[in-house]
Amino acid sequence: MNVQGKTIVVTGGGSGMGRELTLLLLKKGANVAALDINEATLKETAALAGDVHGRLSLHVLNITDREAVAAFPEAVIQAHGAVDGIINNAGIIQRFVLVNDLEYKDIERVLNVNLWGVINVTKTFLPYLLQRPEAYIVNTSSMGGYLPVPGQTVYGASKAAVKLFTEGLHSELKGTNVHVTTVFPGAIATNISVNSGVTMSAQPPTENTRKIPTIAANVAAEIIVAGMEKNKYHAFVGKDAKLMDLLRRLMPERAAEIIYDQMRSLLPKK
Repeated sequence: MNVQGKTIVVTGGGSGMGRELTLLLLKKGANVAALDINEATLKETAALAGDVHGRLSLHVLNITDREAVAAFPEAVIQAHGAVDGIINNAGIIQRFVLVNDLEYKDIERVLNVNLWGVINVTKTFLPYLLQRPEAYIVNTSSMGGYLPVPGQTVYGASKAAVKLFTEGLHSELKGTNVHVTTVFPGAIATNISVNSGVTMSAQPPTENTRKIPTIAANVAAEIIVAGMEKNKYHAFVGKDAKLMDLLRRLMPERAAEIIYDQMRSLLPKK
């Protein structure tokens, strides 16, 4: 889908990939309804966008609040006249602890934001998207949605659910005007740990600790929007995401061991 002139909803538009997606879409001539739970960071995104002649609207919204989400499409239509696409980008990670040490309230919070948030926004907007000549749904899963990441097991479970939810939508919407892409980011340089309320308390690095390479959020945004423009089934963000997807197909246990080696410094000592 050519995004120029289209109206796209971006969740998590106040920071990280959501902010960069908002700025890139505006640069490409799209209208953007950026939503976030944090009003201050949304205003920062607007300041970075500059004067875009009314093509950007800001919406403070909690995507886990189903009633609030249900009222959201009318706000977007009032601001922009229509809605042509949604990018479900908002998400949080869990504390870097083992499942045995993770409290139920933390588990519910991750599932509510990462899975129910995506479902809430998608189901709410889908009837509107089906009325458009061409429309788009982009849902952000994760490399952790197809590979086990120790210390992020519940996060990974939420993202695996997003993967299958989105792939199921793709199959259900075949023959309609709505295209669907699942995004799998690898290691992206964002402030997701801060936004998730997670304090990083890694063990001291050793000579065997591997530094995890990251790519910039603006580069990630370019890959995601290119996936929309090319109507891709999957969009892998980062060489690590592509490589590990291949490796886990060929040698799933070895792939899991590699991720464990990279992440074990973030886990509490046994």
